[in-house]
Amino acid sequence: MTSSIFLTMAGWTSDKFRLSCLENQGLKRTLLKMLILDNGNSKNGNIEADRTATEYLVEQGAPNNKSLLSFFAINALELSAPASPVLLEHNAPAIPSGWLQLSGHPKSIAPAANGSVRKRISGPSDAEVVAYRQLSVDSNACKVVPKFLGVHRLDGEYFIELQDLLHGFHDPHVMDIKIGFRTFSENEVSNTTLREDLYKKMIAIDPAAPTAEEHQQKAITKLRYMLFRENMSSSHEKGFRIEALKMRGSSPVTDMKTVKTSQEIQGTISNFVNGRKSVVKDMTKRLKQMRTLIEKSEFFQRHQVVGSSIFIVYDDHKVGVWLIDFAKALPLPEGVKVDHRKRWTLGNCEEGLLFGVDELIRTLEDVHRGLQQSSHDSKKYGRR
Repeated sequence: MTSSIFLTMAGWTSDKFRLSCLENQGLKRTLLKMLILDNGNSKNGNIEADRTATEYLVEQGAPNNKSLLSFFAINALELSAPASPVLLEHNAPAIPSGWLQLSGHPKSIAPAANGSVRKRISGPSDAEVVAYRQLSVDSNACKVVPKFLGVHRLDGEYFIELQDLLHGFHDPHVMDIKIGFRTFSENEVSNTTLREDLYKKMIAIDPAAPTAEEHQQKAITKLRYMLFRENMSSSHEKGFRIEALKMRGSSPVTDMKTVKTSQEIQGTISNFVNGRKSVVKDMTKRLKQMRTLIEKSEFFQRHQVVGSSIFIVYDDHKVGVWLIDFAKALPLPEGVKVDHRKRWTLGNCEEGLLFGVDELIRTLEDVHRGLQQSSHDSKKYGRR
């Protein structure tokens, strides 16, 4: 996520620069947002646009000169092009100091413009695109997720554009909490083939983890390995785990999957909020609101939502909490219903989303009581 404007500045010509100085600011803003060429063979475009840049410019009184209009559209694209992996590698200094990506595949998310980010996807029919389109028109679900701003294509790569959740925050604290009992989809683990590579990974982490039979076979199934990894964290027991966090003035901490016990989790969150009871209170209030909206949402009634995260951000003035990441939000098979709280067994499609939210709310309430008690003890000690 980013808290400031990110534009690709390399390779400007004097003509391109003049485009950025157009006196008609409304026209310029529209060009920068449309991101589409009038040429149907272009590799670049905003898939969500209803009309071409040419049509818009003609409506605004520009001459119907295809090459001229294409020139303007091309420059509008280049002025607002996303930071693709190539751009990130070659224009690293242009990434603003406020940029932060806590988790996920490196360079999969990049700042696009003031108030938005772009996330690389497989194509316009990517599962996450489908999910966000449906979430955005669900009157309840749209209030708990980032705003969906469209799909873009640049040089053969596709990007989903979303609200920048750090926009408007100043030097914030950020936490990513993976939600649910499992972070893998059922089709990922339906294969019962024994795999030596996963056995080797398991014993590299914990030599005592395999059963006697697994030691003898020197192989395990993918399901066995995935459950082993989930059991290493608090996901299996509590339905959530702290994935990563970033505190003001410190580097991101991303290796937190083994923060497992209630005491460890509460201590981590207490440190994260830096003793601010009001922050914990606001986080809890927002999570309760989100829980109610999810329970009412038609989208969540019709989908299993695997591998999503609760994204928490706060600064000295406000707190924000959202549900993010929907790459594994899949429609339920016909006739299957979930309540997002039951324990998962292969085939029931339960993922523990709301169980995790319930547990996170209870944990925050425990943290708040602990901070109150600590404050009370401090005052009491101070009066002696």
